[in-house]
Formats: sequence, C-alpha cells, structure tokens
Amino acid sequence: MEHDHRAPAGVFRIGMIYTYDQSLPPGATYPFHTVGEGDAWVDDIHNPHYNEHVIVDARNPPPWFERQKMRRGDFAYRWLVEIRHNADPPLPGYGSAIFFHIRRGPTRPSAGCTTMAEKDLLDLIRWLRKSANPAYVCLPQSEYLNYWKVWQLPNPASTGLF
Repeated sequence: MEHDHRAPAGVFRIGMIYTYDQSLPPGATYPFHTVGEGDAWVDDIHNPHYNEHVIVDARNPPPWFERQKMRRGDFAYRWLVEIRHNADPPLPGYGSAIFFHIRRGPTRPSAGCTTMAEKDLLDLIRWLRKSANPAYVCLPQSEYLNYWKVWQLPNPASTGLF
C-alpha cells in the first residue's frame, strides 16, 4: 500500500533506468533516461499519472511537483532502476515509485525500495539486458523457500541470505 514503508512482495518486471548522468556506466546497454529538472514520479493517488514518470515545465511546475520531483541532488537517487510494481495499469493506493537505488548505509532502511551499495547497483545495471526480459523476485523467506526450485531461483543455501 502507498507509504507503508514496506517493499512489495512478488515477481516484477524491470523498467527503465533513471540517472543524473548523461550515460550509463561502461558495459551497460539497458534503456535509460537522464533525469532533468522537470522529471517527476507521481505518487499522488488522485493524479491521473499515478505511479508514472512524467516531465513537467520546471519553470512553472504543478503544486505537487516539489514533493515528487526526481532530481534532488541526493546521491542515493543518482541511479534508479525501476521495479514495475503496480504498473500495468497502476491502481491508486497500491504503491508507487519502487526502485533499486543506492543505499544510504548498511543499516538504513528505505521507504519500500531495494537498496544496495553503489558498486553492486552499477554491477546490476551492467548485467541487465532488455532482450532477456529481466524480472525481480522479492518474497518473504517462507515463500522463497517454497518456490525457489520451481521458479529456478538461486539455491537459498548458496545465497547466504537464509
């Protein structure tokens, strides 16, 4: 749900990469967008563009823009990899703006995104290939243990996570 500070569980397609940079890191080929002054990700449930990327006139922005703008100068948002949660079509109130992004520290939680060290995020960006139709699996431990073999996910014993 919107603003519940929890990551959604499920299997999600990977969308666009958004970055403050003009290009992807060397070796990366995934579709990307350089975030400008007018880019926003709409999390207002009353906005018809809920859970979508929009570009507005930054010189005359709508009232909601300041809270939802994407270019904040915040190092954690330099690289955003879209996790297509609640996206096709988005249902107002069921969660928006879910991304992989740079973590602020190893013990600092996010508001529902998946965070990692910048080096690991850049490795992920270099690994992604649009032609492979990449997906992200985010499950509670009990569900992962039920499905990892059937879905051909990494063996939990080899991940070091469980």
